[in-house]
Amino acid sequence: MTRTIIRNGTVVSLDPDIGQLDGGDILIEDGEIVDIGHGLSASDAEEIDAEGQIVLPGFVDSHIHLAQTQVRGIAGDWSLMGEYFEHMLGNITGLYQPEDMYLGGLFGAFEKLYTGTTTALDWSYPNTLEHAERAVDALQDTGLRAVYTYGPAGDDSAKWWYESDVTLPEQDIRELYDERISNDDLLTLGLGLRGPDFCVDETACSDLELARDMGALATVHMGATLWPSSVYGDDYQGFGCLHDMLGPDVNIAHGNHFSQEDIDHAVEQGVSFSATPEVEMQMGHGIPVTEKVLEAGGRPAWGVDVCSNISGDMTSQMRIGLQVQRMFENQAVLENDEEVTGVQTTARDTLEMATIEGAKALNLEDEIGTLTPGKRADIITIRTDDFMTAPCHSPIQTVVFQSDPSHIDTVLVDGEPVKRNGELLNPLVHEEFDRFVESGERLVDEAGLDLE
Repeated sequence: MTRTIIRNGTVVSLDPDIGQLDGGDILIEDGEIVDIGHGLSASDAEEIDAEGQIVLPGFVDSHIHLAQTQVRGIAGDWSLMGEYFEHMLGNITGLYQPEDMYLGGLFGAFEKLYTGTTTALDWSYPNTLEHAERAVDALQDTGLRAVYTYGPAGDDSAKWWYESDVTLPEQDIRELYDERISNDDLLTLGLGLRGPDFCVDETACSDLELARDMGALATVHMGATLWPSSVYGDDYQGFGCLHDMLGPDVNIAHGNHFSQEDIDHAVEQGVSFSATPEVEMQMGHGIPVTEKVLEAGGRPAWGVDVCSNISGDMTSQMRIGLQVQRMFENQAVLENDEEVTGVQTTARDTLEMATIEGAKALNLEDEIGTLTPGKRADIITIRTDDFMTAPCHSPIQTVVFQSDPSHIDTVLVDGEPVKRNGELLNPLVHEEFDRFVESGERLVDEAGLDLE
């Protein structure tokens, strides 16, 4: 048995029964949180001194494409239906070799861990089974908890997108799951669906049925564009053929163009929504789905999405998503010729969307999302002794509004330290760096992009 104790931290458990503890301790045994309190006894445990630090659950990124990490900085001026589909899905992803998948996923996962994200849904475009295997290698080599999401290949956008009639490769997915994922405690399987936005009804339904048969999360790019109505006209409504198939094993990425009635129906069926506010505002997806989900009685989870154009830092999504939602809430008050006298969506709300709601969206709420005895020890600590974070009057507000990745001191996944004293511990960060950079340079060069 391995035992670790985190001592003397300001524990923000996000568990309503535990609350916040000043000078609190967390006892961990074999990767599980076994006790939270004051002055816990653990004479044989490795100690982590968290005095002057906020201790909280690791962030959960509910939607990101990690393999795009080595082509950072190319998509910052792209729109979704213009340059992104043309250059990324119609060109660059087809150039990926299995080793590119590994290197992008490796350093994407390192960025996640460094910035305090301990769990991510990696929406992958594997051109072959070998591509998928190397993407899984990357996740395993970093120690990130992840939902590896097997999506359509990236080698032929005409085949896999728009009005595609090609289903996901069942044999490859089953082989990957059986041989690489089923016995890994940190990995679960997701299937990346295009939904009726980008494939015919029979394909959309078949892919969802496959996910259900395998007990996998079905995560769907849906409602992010005006494309369906321009193709199907008045015949396309809401979730199309998936309307009666929705359930808690379905996660919808984006959902910007759904009506309130659609969202009400989905939330009632237990569907989760992943909002990626920074990317959506840039790329023209539309207004984030946040307000409609809140109106329906649910809460969205935050995600980064396209790391070829923005940082993988979840605190940025917490801030941007929160303030955009507040802008719309405040504007509704102002348009009634009234003054804004209070905020509606709070700092705690957005932090919970980056932790609890992310865990729920990935069907991992029994394992992660709060600091609760019996859950896995995915924990981060944030320093408050910095001139940018001190003095800390409200730990949650400090986390949401003042902290950045440089303040994250310690990160544990399943009780194992992956970052200490502000530095990642994995030697692959240095050993594979040159190959990572070379991979990105080759992909951009072969794609023939004209970048400033």
